[in-house]
Amino acid sequence: MEFEHVPVLYNEVMDALNIRPGGMYVDGTVGGGGHSSGICERLGGSGTLIAVDRDREALEAAQKRLEGYSCEKRFIHANYSDTELIASAAAEISGAGGGVDGILLDLGVSSYQLDNEERGFSYMHDAPMDMRMDEDDNFTAYDVVNGYSEAELARIIKEYGEERWAARISQFIVRERKAGPIKSTGQLTEIIKSAIPAKARRTGPHPAKRTFQAIRIEVNDELGHLRDAVAKLPDLLNSGGRIAIITFHSLEDRIVKQEFERRLDPCTCPKEFPVCVCGKVADVRRVTRKPIVPSEEELEVNPRSRSAKLRVLEKL
Repeated sequence: MEFEHVPVLYNEVMDALNIRPGGMYVDGTVGGGGHSSGICERLGGSGTLIAVDRDREALEAAQKRLEGYSCEKRFIHANYSDTELIASAAAEISGAGGGVDGILLDLGVSSYQLDNEERGFSYMHDAPMDMRMDEDDNFTAYDVVNGYSEAELARIIKEYGEERWAARISQFIVRERKAGPIKSTGQLTEIIKSAIPAKARRTGPHPAKRTFQAIRIEVNDELGHLRDAVAKLPDLLNSGGRIAIITFHSLEDRIVKQEFERRLDPCTCPKEFPVCVCGKVADVRRVTRKPIVPSEEELEVNPRSRSAKLRVLEKL
């Protein structure tokens, strides 16, 4: 099975990054290399791409896809929140203290990961309870589903899945696992279906969608890594460099928006102070006030892009 991922908001990302030939750019979620191919094409022979992904298969696919481009390429098996590792790679290439000219994070789960039955991301296939984005990790969906208390399960399903039936789903999971561990995504999907009333199942997305999203986020600590990354990655940018982040659900977008706002307004003075005395000033500017969303044309070609939002900051 080939690693394929239709790059969402491709033209918008290329414009947002304002790619400078000869510059250095980081794709923190390189996936199959869709966006990176556009970056490499614009960089020319003197530019550098630092490609990062926590999925080894994604990195291997990106290396293959990008081998025809003349720019220098570094491939790093890491999480995009490993900012020290990324900074070290950039400094090694450009010299001590050198920054990067652009950073991209595309937070979407790739089609390959969703459709690869062995990875256990999808409720459409019966597979082992895995959901790890980095197969070197030891913690899996099996550990969450079979090890978390009913209260813990309800919390993550409600918070990360925004599922109204979270308490009932967690109750059914705990009840079912008393007869034996829940080993497959097929088992879990049927438990979720039985927990949600028939009337509620007839409307909206697949009944297991939100719960699977919640478990995947928990297994990979997606929101924790995102929060760390958005707070630190702008520090790696050169003046005029940009960070572009594509989110796919409200939890991610809320974190990006909040961290961007903190960067845009770093003042820590009490609100009742008439003037700022802390001396903290913004070191970034907002490129677009509202998030960029897919066009109708893109939605027709790639329906999975429907919930995508692109936010961009530029380093001063």
